[in-house]
Order: sequence, then structure tokens, then C-alpha cells
Amino acid sequence: MRAVVIWMLLAIPAWAEGEQSGVFDYYVLSLSWSPNWCAYEGDARGSDQCDPRHDHGWIMHGLWPQFHRGFPSYCPTAERPPSRRMTADMSDIMGTSGLAWHQWKKHGVCSGLSAADYYAISRDAYARVARPPVFRKLQDPVKLPASVVQDAFLQSNPDMEPDGITITCRDGHIQEARICLSRDLEPVPCGQDVVRDCTLRDAIFAPVR
Repeated sequence: MRAVVIWMLLAIPAWAEGEQSGVFDYYVLSLSWSPNWCAYEGDARGSDQCDPRHDHGWIMHGLWPQFHRGFPSYCPTAERPPSRRMTADMSDIMGTSGLAWHQWKKHGVCSGLSAADYYAISRDAYARVARPPVFRKLQDPVKLPASVVQDAFLQSNPDMEPDGITITCRDGHIQEARICLSRDLEPVPCGQDVVRDCTLRDAIFAPVR
């Protein structure tokens, strides 16, 4: 009996460990406010992303293939992993090469694209969304409703609808702006499992250092 069970496990194809690469409905572009991440996690890690010389504001956490319900991850792919140079080249908008590598390993492999093309479309998505300039003008930390952050993005991106963006919080800080985009990178409504609107009215927003 044991031999039969082992044979059955070995007979399971590798793709059974993840969804099929390239099969998804839309993208979620996740933008992280770097000063807040540094305040509650990055500084303790000694992350280079938090060095003031970089002047980071909204960085790209990732571009995630998404289903209308749920999302694929760690999809089997025949594409070669990115080189160190490729991940290093993404650090200007992602903060670190390590994050660029992690995003490929978890999400990029599900895009159906090569690593080079995934990073290219990620950079394109990041460039298409206007980051509200008002937050870079802060001199001191402020407390504000998360809805203010959403409204600022909507004002800076007139083609974006309220149901196409959600703002998340972590440890009392504004964490991310998650923006839903079609496979052609046009604004689309988010699925219900993506919408995790932060309801805090006193979320902390730290200034760029």
C-alpha cells in the first residue's frame, strides 16, 4: 500500500503545486509608502531602502496577477529567473533588489512573461499611476483618515474610480495603496477580496526623510 501511495505522489505533475502561469484576470499594483515601512519595520532591519540618500516616497511593492476571487502564486514556469543585474535595476522603484527578486518568485512567475518582460510591465504600471505630490511636502508626521490618501490618488488620477483602489494600514500606519489594472494596465474595479480599506481616522503618515 505504501508503494502505491508513493507512486501516486510521484505521478502528480509539477504544475499541481501552483496555478497555471499566465492565467489570471487582472493586476494589482501595490504601492508602499516607504517612510512608514521604514518606521515600523525597515529601520529595524537596517534596510538600505531606508537610507535618506534614496529619498523614497511611494515605492512599488509589486505587480500581482489576480483572479476575480483569489490570486495565483508560485506558479511553475519555464522562464529563467532574473539575473542579479535585473533585480538591482529595479531597486530605484522597488527599494531593494531583494524585493524585486521576491516579487518575481511569488508573483512574476504567474504572469506568463519572462523576467525581463515582467519587470518592464511593472515599471510601465508604476509610471502610469500618478503619485500624489502633496505627501512629499510633509515636514512632520501627521495623523489622517485613510480616505484622505485614497482621495488624493483619485484627484491625481482622474481616470481612476473609487472601486479601483484600496488603502491598507499596518500597526497604525498607512501601509499601501493597491490599484487594480487590466492586463493592458487600464484602471478596472477591484475584486471584493482585494478591497481591504483601512477604516482608521488617525493613521500615521510619516514624511520623506
